Amino acid sequence: IPGLAAKWFRGKPFVFEVRDLWPELPRALGLRNPFVLGGMSLLEFLGYRSADACIGLSPGIVDGIRARADERLPVAMIPNGCDLEVFHPAKRARLTLPGIGPDDFVAGFTGAHGIANGLDALLDVAAELKRRGDTRVKLAFIGDGKEKERLAARATELGLTNCLFFPPVPKTELGAITASLDCGLMVLRDVPAFYRGTSPNKFFDYLAAGIPVVNNYPGWLAGLITEHRCGIVVPPGNVGAFADALQSLAADVDGRRAMGAAARVLAEKEFARPLLAARFSAVLEAHAA
Repeated sequence: IPGLAAKWFRGKPFVFEVRDLWPELPRALGLRNPFVLGGMSLLEFLGYRSADACIGLSPGIVDGIRARADERLPVAMIPNGCDLEVFHPAKRARLTLPGIGPDDFVAGFTGAHGIANGLDALLDVAAELKRRGDTRVKLAFIGDGKEKERLAARATELGLTNCLFFPPVPKTELGAITASLDCGLMVLRDVPAFYRGTSPNKFFDYLAAGIPVVNNYPGWLAGLITEHRCGIVVPPGNVGAFADALQSLAADVDGRRAMGAAARVLAEKEFARPLLAARFSAVLEAHAA
């Protein structure tokens, strides 16, 4: 809204960065209030029609902008990036988090524990690992969100001692913890709007830290993981396949090291923040006059 005001009343150039498609994602997650959805649609329309250019964080967001905006509107795809200094494989060390032993394989989820993340899927995977008698694979949940308390209570109710919940930590500390995980977990609810329409920070943190990524939904991130061999993609809702992926990584030290190295290469080549910042600046400068 301040951007629109500056455009309309002060004649300033307006570049609109779209980080999520609204109202598509809220509607897909169950929002039904017609007044809220109508307000979002109006802001979306005004934003696209008033912008001199748009920046979308994922291919799906770019497609969503082009579907609603004037065909002449310049649209660039610039995703979230990798902090190559804070998240670095050289910071890998033995994890000292409570409940984790020296021989454990630790798969970590770092970030918001919200409705959109669909983290019950991980509890289902933990239950399957327990059923298989696997005591080595541990799932570490690091962060906060409205679902965290419920998830922790459900894990306790099910006796999932392989699920460990930790509070948020400063990013400087998170970098070392992430690099010390055996793999990163990229999990979202099975909502088609997410497949190409998200650009999650945690995914890029995992890449920069040089750890394999296990991802449970299709889309552009799954395509990157498959193309660059930096993790494993499992079908949505397939608990057995997810458990198989974690156990296969736990059993293959060389394989997961190779995936982690490929993740870091991808981070440096395509998602380094200086590279993306230069592209972002170029868009701004092209419309600064």
